[in-house]
Amino acid sequence: MTVSPFDHPLLSALLGDEEASRHFSVEAEIEAMLAFERALAEAEAENGIIARDAAVAIMAAIAAFRPDTALLRAGVAKDGVMVPELVRQIRAAVGEPHGDKVHVGATSQDVIDTGLVLRLKSVVEHLGLLLTETIIRLVSLEERFGGRALTGMTRMQPAIPIHVADRVTAWRAPLQRHQERLSEQSRRLLVVQFGGAAGTLEKLGDKGPAVRAALAVKLGLADAPQWHSQRDALGDFAGLMSLLTGSLGKFGQDTALMATAGTDIALSGGGGSSAMPHKQNPVKAEALVALARFNATQLSGMHQALVHEQERSGAAWTLEWLLLPQMAVATAASLRLAAELAAQVESLGH
Repeated sequence: MTVSPFDHPLLSALLGDEEASRHFSVEAEIEAMLAFERALAEAEAENGIIARDAAVAIMAAIAAFRPDTALLRAGVAKDGVMVPELVRQIRAAVGEPHGDKVHVGATSQDVIDTGLVLRLKSVVEHLGLLLTETIIRLVSLEERFGGRALTGMTRMQPAIPIHVADRVTAWRAPLQRHQERLSEQSRRLLVVQFGGAAGTLEKLGDKGPAVRAALAVKLGLADAPQWHSQRDALGDFAGLMSLLTGSLGKFGQDTALMATAGTDIALSGGGGSSAMPHKQNPVKAEALVALARFNATQLSGMHQALVHEQERSGAAWTLEWLLLPQMAVATAASLRLAAELAAQVESLGH
């Protein structure tokens, strides 16, 4: 068994999402960091920080660069991050006389945070597509069964008659609001991080803002002042992911309860039992509830990670690494499962 069920060779079939996980692989992380260093060299050459010949040499070396991951691993154990060793390897690959022009004015956190944002850009796009698909599936349920009757349930007790459309609306409407939240949050989340040693870009003098703006353009991100120790955009994104999985968890919980009654919903392809062959367990619905509770639990940790002391924190930063990737994969998995569950509904209401 692996430490995380999200990359477990078996459990990930239910709880994982290959596309979201791919963006948190070591290959994707290194690729994003190399993109930062390549764009930084180009932006600094355009603004006269380094010579054009140096930028050309750096970009050529990075294009052919293959890192020594064993040394990167040793570097993480020593330095807490891979960037010092990665930069050393890139400088060696560039060689004289331009090797020392790699990473000018930048710090490890610039590389890691911007690399994270580059990968989160792809994750946000993936979540957006999954969210749209899930909403479409729920709209289809409303169109097919919305006029049918259901017994409204309040505090787990029968209340008054309602229509299927009333319940499906309670599943769909929050997801549409989450679409708006995702679009609005992306403007603050998908921004470059470039501040240098303590956030002041002191090595670039008055050219710092221009280099940062050029760097952002080359990476396809928005420009923004440094945010080394200001993690509210990541906290916001974690909150949105928890909201998303929470709303999907309600869909799962309602579906499981209706399946228990046996008369309100008919699902195809339920999970089997090793002891009771007649059973069809609402596996996807149960997983949605579990993933909702998982993300709600992790969110408190992401809010703890807002507490960055002074200009940089090693501890709070590391806590983000432990939590954010799993929350993103859990959110993608929830959206995938919800769309699949909605597609399994053969009948709803009566």
